Amino acid sequence: MAVNWEKYDEQIDLKGLQKDVEEASENSGEYPEIPPGEYEVSLKSLELGKTKENPRAMVKAQFQIVDGEFKNSYIFMNQLVVEGWQIKRMNGFLKSLDTTVGIDFESYAQYAQMLLDIAEEIDGKFEYLLEYGQTKKGFPTFAIKEVFELE
Repeated sequence: MAVNWEKYDEQIDLKGLQKDVEEASENSGEYPEIPPGEYEVSLKSLELGKTKENPRAMVKAQFQIVDGEFKNSYIFMNQLVVEGWQIKRMNGFLKSLDTTVGIDFESYAQYAQMLLDIAEEIDGKFEYLLEYGQTKKGFPTFAIKEVFELE
């Protein structure tokens, strides 16, 4: 079945989209690199996924910056959870999100559901002061410094 693109065009702000394309061309279309620092963020997604090569379990989180110079930019957190110390580190981070969801690891299926439950509880109710940093070896670090309950 063919798609009726004319009808689709009627539903889209084409002039606005064309302007966005032009601005992206002028700005090279690249996302800004977020330097280490503290950012007020909202959690946009939290899930258990796999690495692309040699598939291993990894927690994937996306934070959107809600204020300041980098407003609307994203910070991505990808943490392997295949060894005990990695799961312990992730559990500590998850506890800092201050939800009522019990944080523990029993199985990957359970962990995946727990992450979805956490994301659902947070959605639209909390924002965070996230300290985004780097280790001496250049790996990103993430720490929740403050929790803001939204009205």
